[in-house]
Amino acid sequence: MTGLRIYQLAKENNVSSEAMMAIVAELGFTPKSRMSTATDEMIAAVSNRFKKERDELKQKEAEKKRKHQEFEKKEREAAVAVAAPTALARMAGDLDEEIVLPKLARVVDRPQTERIKSAPKGSKGLDKKAVEESFKKTLAELEGQRKAKKYYRRDDREPIAVESQEKMVRVNEFMTTAELAHAMDMTPAQVISKCLELGLFATINQRLDLDTIETIALEFGFKTEQVKEIGIEEKIEEETVELRTRPAVVTIMGHVDHGKTSLLDYIRKTNVIAGESGGITQHIGAYEVLLSSGKITFLDTPGHQAFTAMRARGAQITDIVVLVVAADDSVMPQTVEAIDHAKAAGVPILVAINKVDLPTANPETIKHQLSKYNLIPEEWGGKTIFVEISAKFGKNIEKLLEMILLQAELLELKADYGVRPQGTVIEARLDKGKGTVVTILAQKGVLKVGDPFVTGAYQGRVRALLDERGHTVKEAPPSTPVQILGANGVPQAGDSFIVTESEQEAREIATRRMRVKREQDFRQLKSLTLEEVYQQVKAGLIKELRVIVKGDVDGSVEALADLLSKIGSGEVKVTVIHKGVGAINENDVLLAAASQAIIVGFHVRPELRARELAAKEKVDIRLYTVIYEAQEEIHKALEGLLAPEIKEKVTGTVEVRQIFKISKVGTIAGCYVQAGSVRRVDRVRIVRNAVVVYDGKIEALKRFKDDAREVATGFECGIKIENFNDIKVGDVIECYELTEIARKLV
Repeated sequence: MTGLRIYQLAKENNVSSEAMMAIVAELGFTPKSRMSTATDEMIAAVSNRFKKERDELKQKEAEKKRKHQEFEKKEREAAVAVAAPTALARMAGDLDEEIVLPKLARVVDRPQTERIKSAPKGSKGLDKKAVEESFKKTLAELEGQRKAKKYYRRDDREPIAVESQEKMVRVNEFMTTAELAHAMDMTPAQVISKCLELGLFATINQRLDLDTIETIALEFGFKTEQVKEIGIEEKIEEETVELRTRPAVVTIMGHVDHGKTSLLDYIRKTNVIAGESGGITQHIGAYEVLLSSGKITFLDTPGHQAFTAMRARGAQITDIVVLVVAADDSVMPQTVEAIDHAKAAGVPILVAINKVDLPTANPETIKHQLSKYNLIPEEWGGKTIFVEISAKFGKNIEKLLEMILLQAELLELKADYGVRPQGTVIEARLDKGKGTVVTILAQKGVLKVGDPFVTGAYQGRVRALLDERGHTVKEAPPSTPVQILGANGVPQAGDSFIVTESEQEAREIATRRMRVKREQDFRQLKSLTLEEVYQQVKAGLIKELRVIVKGDVDGSVEALADLLSKIGSGEVKVTVIHKGVGAINENDVLLAAASQAIIVGFHVRPELRARELAAKEKVDIRLYTVIYEAQEEIHKALEGLLAPEIKEKVTGTVEVRQIFKISKVGTIAGCYVQAGSVRRVDRVRIVRNAVVVYDGKIEALKRFKDDAREVATGFECGIKIENFNDIKVGDVIECYELTEIARKLV
């Protein structure tokens, strides 16, 4: 049941309640009133009815339009057949218009039977004025004087459009009515009027969703093209200014612990792993390596399954993918995901078979397994370059770098150095001393200190440029990873980075994006709340674990929130109610207290006042440095919300042989224990003729005149059943106990 009432169904379909009642009655349903609840079958039948009527109306309109077009075509052909010879003669200088027009008039005066017989109903055939207009039009076409096509209303024959070419308007989600009107070069009043015709009450500043925008634009004859990010379309350079060769961007991908970061360690002669918790890469690392034969930018993406989104982000901005597979292991699911991301991005793949120095290494097995995913080695007749390496001892590392540079030369990678700088956000974090630190990969132009920029929903001016080691640099040409200081907020990894002409322009674009983001968050929160209410009403027993996620960088926060959201089943679930970058503050604790949530901190610590407030409000704060631990603990916590499995165990069977009725006490059953035992704490069922007539508890158990805790097989006893006196001789009392067994998430 949807809970939708008849009058609400009528409102959705833009008809009156009385009309909807009549339609429902025609469809064979019998609701009592317009306040009755509409069943799923009723809603489906009404939807099919309206859909059928709309389809029939569209067919009639199309047929009517086709007939009208056929009539106009024949009318033009008839006029051209009469006027063409005369027009040609006039062009040769033999005749003039004063001689031609009377002749055409005589042609028009021919009998009715000679006129066009296929004219649609209601038309009056040809007249002198129509022929004269057709004649002038033909002359204009023959002389090359083409005019724009005009469309006419059927009532007043006034021209309403003069453009024959297709009209296109660029829109973004949650545009206001005024912005949509401006994009279509119309007044807001016209758009609001059309909204009212469509049954939508809109104001001039009301924000419209994408479906509504497309519908309104279609009504005015416009096709829509969605702009995914506000401001990007304004920064696209039409002409190249200074096209030059740029370094290749190479992404290291593969399964966890297959040696991706070890390979990059050897190349950079540093120890990156030592700075990562648990020896696992938790973030995307962007590094620039200068070789004797060229420069390469490396992106090191995490290999754990929780970072699927971060791996996808790495594949989208890369030129070449180096897939690292351990020779002593096999092709793992995360390796397959990396292959899929690389293929989706359309970039070439080089395979580095690592750990060939181990005695258990078997590179041929790895090649055979990868061939199933269309990665055929060159020695087998394929196109994929395979290099057997040892990241620990440096075997064939130089060969791998040569293959990367060779592939980059074949790709002929170039970038425009003269346009306004653009790039993509690789990572973003909050630093206590530096503020917001945004790691970007420059893709166009040369970024310099002082440039105003906009990234995501935030803006700023470049205060400093730092390399991956924290050293200051003067500029960042294309394919250079660089850290930027000066943003007024923390953007999301994957957001675009654009340098604007002025700070004012950057503020305007950021403000517009922030408005759209707030609208999206508001509507998403509203939809989620309604869905939760609906689910709780429907199931009644759905439990959830609310979580607030805070981390040091945006990529880790997104990955951890995505991972936690997938934990659960149909009965219990994890709901991430808030996520952000930075230390755990008082606002987070207050939100957790109000929503009964726990706070998960990843590589961050709570502030002092937040810790004190959490102790006061009894808010649970969990801090982690390795994502495995967070996943396992939340998994266990969610299992604690599962209702335990109840198992029943029969402990004894008792036969009622005699009944004793005692005033002010009730009915006492004289019983004989046939099997097992009967205990004072047992639950019991009264079974009469193989049918359970009562289920309850024992109120009193006696052996002769003494109270008893337990009576064993073969002994007699007296039993008083709690709140039940209708017991009879021959009834069987079945004693049982219930045990709770903790359940596990599948």
